[in-house]
Amino acid sequence: MPRRKIDIAFTRAKLAVLIDGCFWHSCPEHATSPKANATWWRQKLDRNVERDRETNAQLVSEGWTVLRFWEHEPPEAIMRQVATAVDQERADRLTRATRRHVLGAG
Repeated sequence: MPRRKIDIAFTRAKLAVLIDGCFWHSCPEHATSPKANATWWRQKLDRNVERDRETNAQLVSEGWTVLRFWEHEPPEAIMRQVATAVDQERADRLTRATRRHVLGAG
């Protein structure tokens, strides 16, 4: 797969955050379809959505958690979801480390 960019990467937590533009990624609430050169635009935007799916699948196969948000979502809501995901990964990592310690000490 060609290189793709993550908007914000929390590498230790393996958390990828992507903010998608409503036009470029075909938001179900705000997407518009240009009338000029409509066929070309439809193919372009459909390919963007397919590339998003491919990117998600690749990241997940590499052990990442992927969070995607629309550009119109409130930043505070995004921040809360990201913080929750980072906190959950931190708790999971601590649980795994504790298990290894207990199992190794026994």
